[in-house]
Amino acid sequence: MTGVAASAGVTEFTVAAPVAPAATLLAPVALAVALDLAAAEPPRRVHPVALFGTLVGRFDREWARPRLVGVAVAVMLPLAAAAVCAGIVWLAAAHGPRVGGVPILAVAAAAAACFSVASLRMLLDVTGEVVAETEADPDAARQSIRALVGRDPADLCPAALRSAAVESAAENLADGFVAPLVWFVAGATGAVAVGAVAESALVAGVAAAAWVKAVNTLDSMLGYRSKPVGWASARLDDAAMFLPARVAACCLAVAARSPGSLRHARSLAREPASPNSGWPMATAATALGVRLEKPGAYVLDGGPEPPSPAAARDAVRLVGVAGGVAVAAAGAWLLALAGVVAWS
Repeated sequence: MTGVAASAGVTEFTVAAPVAPAATLLAPVALAVALDLAAAEPPRRVHPVALFGTLVGRFDREWARPRLVGVAVAVMLPLAAAAVCAGIVWLAAAHGPRVGGVPILAVAAAAAACFSVASLRMLLDVTGEVVAETEADPDAARQSIRALVGRDPADLCPAALRSAAVESAAENLADGFVAPLVWFVAGATGAVAVGAVAESALVAGVAAAAWVKAVNTLDSMLGYRSKPVGWASARLDDAAMFLPARVAACCLAVAARSPGSLRHARSLAREPASPNSGWPMATAATALGVRLEKPGAYVLDGGPEPPSPAAARDAVRLVGVAGGVAVAAAGAWLLALAGVVAWS
């Protein structure tokens, strides 16, 4: 908003900077990232995703009409998660205190929600631990890697353990960190596009981030061929992750300062059965110049050899930097949105 005052032939312009909208949209993401770096994860006993997983577990059984039940679960549970998170932020915005036009309680609630659904430090810590253990204690690495992969690690050699760790780090960068960021930005953008104020955009962003985390959790728990009830969840996750997987691949290429790795990854990305996971994994493989392989499933020939300990450590750093690239990109987009809100 621009005010103009004229006096004695002098025109004075007063421009209201978009401080309040910028703080409303950017602060939750910044606080969530800070919390992730400091604490990694909320305590499991109060972790919203763990509580949601307990609810999902009630549907992980045999049903007379599993696909019908699966469709209902895939539709209703993510919407319920989104509604709960959005409702809390909306109530905080409507009834909480404001400082300089910023709904500080809503910002805090949104930051807590984003912290709960987006995770990077835990991924880096576990991956780094597995990589270190492949040199010192492969048996310990086989136990630690169970937190990252679903495959049986009992017969994996140290090189195969490192390959699995790097694959999972790249894939989980997309699933566990980039996807909530992308959907938060998408939700906020959609709200601003229809004329919403910053508080409503914040609510929409939180709802979208919670929704995609719920979809991803459903897929990770139910989305297996052996579980007919998870068919709809798996298909919904394929659709929801289409953009985040490719954004994560771009972030990895930028972090590696290797735009060519993204181009080379295009053909390799089709190797895994998933339409999405191949993108970040193939980009990491080509950027690092290593071969990533899941025996009997796919081979991503980014290089001639599986990751050495040094290459695997480089992969952990690469994923961390790529997460920073994603945060920077999201922050820039949200800052632009704040400008649209302030001057609309």
